[in-house]
Order: sequence, then structure tokens, then C-alpha cells
Amino acid sequence: MSLRDKPSFQERKGRLLDLLATWSYERRPVVLASGKKSDYYIDCRRTTLTSEGHFLVGSLFFDILARDFPDVSAVGGMSLGADPLVSATSLTSWIEGRPLDAFYVRKQPKGHGTGRQVEAPTTIQAGTMVAILEDVVTTGGSTIRAIEAAERDLGVDVRCVLALVDRREEGGAQAIAELAPFHAVFTREDFMSLSVREDQTP
Repeated sequence: MSLRDKPSFQERKGRLLDLLATWSYERRPVVLASGKKSDYYIDCRRTTLTSEGHFLVGSLFFDILARDFPDVSAVGGMSLGADPLVSATSLTSWIEGRPLDAFYVRKQPKGHGTGRQVEAPTTIQAGTMVAILEDVVTTGGSTIRAIEAAERDLGVDVRCVLALVDRREEGGAQAIAELAPFHAVFTREDFMSLSVREDQTP
């Protein structure tokens, strides 16, 4: 199947939710990076690093950007969670004939060599309009650090933040939205509804 013949946006979104529910979602007690407790855990990389998950997230993110933020010309995010999202979206953009270059933000600047925190091609210049991609948003801390690093080191204009999942319970979306428009493909409720259906299965 070529990208030109790809299923509809809603079909791809539904399939990606199925994959996330199968490979990434666990209903169990967990302590989040923020130190708070939750009754479920989502590791998106278990899905986005599969070939099908890579295709689905890249095509969905590309379609959202092409529709809502056509002035964006590059995508980036915080390693490691955003890495497959960024690579998938950038690859899809080339195939679709609307190239979006990629950049990666390290959690800390390199301790050797150039000492850079952001790895980017020279095509990304000061003033370039970019999107920050994220896998799961909880408090929004890593996303905000990625925005700050990209603006500081590259001088880019962050036009939006796209997340695969917004957990919603800790205000991350609201914190991010103070800096840039925020959109999530899925929310906590999408996974909670799956759990309800599972609990009701005879």
C-alpha cells in the first residue's frame, strides 16, 4: 500500500489506537516521572517503533500539520520518546512531496565535541517555523524543555506541539498551551473507554 492509497484519517487513527491498546497500554499501578502515582501506564515506543506504528503515527502527524499548520517546515522533539515520531513524520513528508526536516533535542547538552543539546541540519535556520512532537504528555515538563532548547539553540519559531497521548490529569496540556497551540491525537479517555469495554466483556 502506498501513501497515496492510504486509509482515511479516522481509519488510521482507529488502527493506531488498537495497536497502542495492544502493545503500549497497561492497567497497573505505576509511579510516573513526576513522582505521582497512576493506575495505568503507556509506553508509546512499544508501538511507534514497530513498522506499522511508525507508518501510522508519521502519516497522522503529517496530515494534522498539513491541515492545521501548513507553515511548519520542520519537526523535532525530546529524545528518546519523540525520536520515532520525528523520524516517521519527516520521512512521510518527503514521500508526500512536502518535506519537513527533523531535529532532536537531547535531555542534556553533549559533554564532548560541540556540546550541542539540539541536533539539526543546516536547513533549519533562525525563524524557521517548527512543530514539537511528543509521545505522552503528563506535566508537560519535557515538552517545555524541548521548546526552550529549540528556541534558544536554533532560534526557531515553535508554531505548535503535537502529542500522541495526553494523560490530562496533571495539567501538561494547559502548561504547554501557554507557549504554543497544543493538539493530542488521543487522550486518557480513549484508553479508559477501552478498559470499560474490556471490563464489560462477558
